[in-house]
Amino acid sequence: MAQNVFDFTVKDRRGNDVSLTEYKGKVLLIVNTATRCGFTPQYEELEALYKNYKDQGLEILDFPCNQFGNQAPENDEEIHSFCQMKYNTTFRQFSKIDVNGDNEAPLYTYLKSQKGGLLGKNIKWNFAKFLVDREGNVVERYGSSDTPEKIEAAIKKLL
Repeated sequence: MAQNVFDFTVKDRRGNDVSLTEYKGKVLLIVNTATRCGFTPQYEELEALYKNYKDQGLEILDFPCNQFGNQAPENDEEIHSFCQMKYNTTFRQFSKIDVNGDNEAPLYTYLKSQKGGLLGKNIKWNFAKFLVDREGNVVERYGSSDTPEKIEAAIKKLL
């Protein structure tokens, strides 16, 4: 049974295993993203947050997901190229995953078990966000319409 997010291993965009223990001591913002969504411009705000706070220990973990309206149909490399060209993203992007259902990533099963709350168990749409403290504890869950700018104060408190 997982004790915190550092107990998980995920796949990077090239299919390599990445142990989240690599992020021990960092504040994490974990986001399920899509390239063709009305919320896709949040990539710009996510990148701004990352640039402003990465030296203080913020990491943004980007998990593309195609479960909502087929809004991330590209493969992992195409998604990465799109994000770099359009939004100049420099934070880490992982392999496309499912965040709900029979094939959901174990990390997301855990995240949702920690913070369901008013948003319910399942992820409702692209750009849902989970804020994780330096010890790997899920502190808060935010919906798609909660912009990165709106949650900046909560991030600063953890840094």
